[in-house]
Amino acid sequence: MKPSPELLRIFEELLLSRAIPMGLISASDRGVLWDRHILDSLRAAEAFREEDGRCFDLGSGAGLPGIPLAIALPDRDLMLIESRRRGVAFLELAVDRLGLANVQVLPDRIESVVGEVAAGRLSPADVATARALAPIARSWRLAAPLLRPGGRLVYFAGEGLSDPETAARRAGADGEILVLDSSAPLVIMGRR
Repeated sequence: MKPSPELLRIFEELLLSRAIPMGLISASDRGVLWDRHILDSLRAAEAFREEDGRCFDLGSGAGLPGIPLAIALPDRDLMLIESRRRGVAFLELAVDRLGLANVQVLPDRIESVVGEVAAGRLSPADVATARALAPIARSWRLAAPLLRPGGRLVYFAGEGLSDPETAARRAGADGEILVLDSSAPLVIMGRR
């Protein structure tokens, strides 16, 4: 499915008018929001399989990649996990303005959401995303307990990660590992 260009442009305007002044995105990114943040976030859509229904966006911040993915994948449920109050406020505003019925904002720490999943109060996800969250090993430790068996973490690796596959194995990924090369590697780490 092709994402709605109109909704993506509205989101870009929200990033410009709200997220930058709130300090959720650097002011120096003002001229590159579309390429560096929105289009980059959409790269993760390739990692979704037809049967994937639920995704946790870990440390969602300004909704990247969660909100562009929700626009591109309206038939999937995206749970945006964000603990900072200003991030939560921005996410709630963006979800409301964009009319994203497939998005839920979870105003909590990732570790608390892990507890909810472990207790059976929240269902595990098919996919988790981590963009500008933490190094690969910490991102995997946070994501793994949120994933169902066979679920995957889509990790946005920086350009400096020289051997993403080895880094994913060292991080503890015990399932399939796939690296999609583009501007910076997208590392897809599976859980058995």
